[in-house]
Amino acid sequence: MATERHYSPVDRLLLQADAALRTLLPFSGQPYRPSPALVQPEAELNAEDARHVAGLMRINHTGEVCAQALYQGQALTAKLPHVRTAMEHAADEEVDHLAWCEQRIRQLGSHPSVLNPLFYGLSFGVGAVAGLISDRVSLGFVAATEDQVCKHLDEHLTQLPIKDEKSRAILEQMRSDEAQHAASALEAGGFRFPAPIKFGMSLLAKVMTKSTYRI
Repeated sequence: MATERHYSPVDRLLLQADAALRTLLPFSGQPYRPSPALVQPEAELNAEDARHVAGLMRINHTGEVCAQALYQGQALTAKLPHVRTAMEHAADEEVDHLAWCEQRIRQLGSHPSVLNPLFYGLSFGVGAVAGLISDRVSLGFVAATEDQVCKHLDEHLTQLPIKDEKSRAILEQMRSDEAQHAASALEAGGFRFPAPIKFGMSLLAKVMTKSTYRI
């Protein structure tokens, strides 16, 4: 019968450092699934549309950086082994989104946000604190965060040029995955955050989106 491998505190810190490097270094995250954009035709975008789409994809890429950090922070401090495992599995799934967004940004002749290390550190800290409070709060934070991500993706889907089928395919798949993550977190016992807390989270999300659209 398979048993869970137990890591020492030092081992876990080293694993967290490795996860951070794989998240932040260019082209270091290898997706488990091929990008949905591969089967879509490339559209000719004018310079203005290309800059706008690159900005939207940069926001989404930074959002995935934050998601990685959040899950890793929660996994570090989660009290129940099955919750820790669930957080680590969710982080693995988010690697796909991270890689897809970066690939599309590069195709558009742009680059990920230079602010990613800052947002990674902040998100990791928030995730670790949530995990220290309780696993139920940690799972609830995942659900509330994914709800915010879905709202941003819905907004971005309406802003994409109609002919940019590659970016649309990526965002639609991300939207489906994020909604499933939110539902799974609540089904696992996550706390449903009240509206005032969700409103505060949306304000913080706007700071991230405004700052990373161009840089």
